Amino acid sequence: MSQTYQPNRRKRAKTHGFLSRSKTPGGKKVTQARRRKGRANVSIKK
Repeated sequence: MSQTYQPNRRKRAKTHGFLSRSKTPGGKKVTQARRRKGRANVSIKK
C-alpha cells in the first residue's frame, strides 16, 4: 500500500496558493478571515 500524501510543491501552490484563492469569492473570504485573525501566512507562498 502506498502513502496517501505525495508532496508536490507546484500542485500545492496551484490548489491552495494565493492566486487560486483570489480567483473565487469563497477564497477571497478565506484570505480576509485569515488577515483579520492576524495569521502570519495568509496562504501558501508560490
